[in-house]
Amino acid sequence: MLVDSHCHLDFDDFATELDDVVGRAIDAGVGMMLTICTRLDGFDRVAALAERYDNVYCTVGVHPHEAEEQGVKAADRLIELSAHPKVIGIGETGLDFFYDHSPREAQRISFRAHIAAAQATGLPLVVHSRDADAEMAEILREEMGRGAFAGVMHCFSSGRELAEAAVDLGLYISLSGILTFKKADELRDIARNVPLDRLLVETDAPYLAPVPLRGKRNEPSFVVHTAARLAEVREVGTDMLATATTENFFRLFARADRARALLAA
Repeated sequence: MLVDSHCHLDFDDFATELDDVVGRAIDAGVGMMLTICTRLDGFDRVAALAERYDNVYCTVGVHPHEAEEQGVKAADRLIELSAHPKVIGIGETGLDFFYDHSPREAQRISFRAHIAAAQATGLPLVVHSRDADAEMAEILREEMGRGAFAGVMHCFSSGRELAEAAVDLGLYISLSGILTFKKADELRDIARNVPLDRLLVETDAPYLAPVPLRGKRNEPSFVVHTAARLAEVREVGTDMLATATTENFFRLFARADRARALLAA
């Protein structure tokens, strides 16, 4: 069994065929999906979707792109919404200095508030980081010093130093379809050296469909291709890789009920 540890099933891309998308994932051996909240004003829709399917869980958070309009300055609202029984993580949150869709200071403030929510609830943090390696590592170290929290660097495509810093802090590294791309040799080299018990796989659907489906709309069933490529990179069998990443998911997202995935499978 595999788990798609990060997708966006509430996006309009899936609106007309969501049952089929979830069904194809189950048929492909993807027993559980984590659909990610990116805006607080969309949380109700995300939570309703998770309620609809036994094997779908969700998070609560504000994407750094949305930090100017939706960002939080304190953890209170995140903590309140995280009480929903299908919420198993905080985020996605973080820093994106590539697009700069929101002012950097707004991103920083919201990111730290999300960390505070993770510290208060014990739920893992789902971290987005792009073109912000040095500051991301600095904030993670600083906040970890204030209080421990768990988390995952989702859709990892940053440099080796950030990967090592995250692992040193006890965080996990999640790999998306980018791992399969022709020019992703550096990422594959990083993935080869991350401890196996710290790796997750994801789609980030509807984005970043893996080879051989690159260019198509991504969906959770496609995570099998990323997992197969990661198994090649790690020089382990696909079953071993699936077992390891699934165990890692349930260790990190401890509120998720494994039985729901087994029933779906």
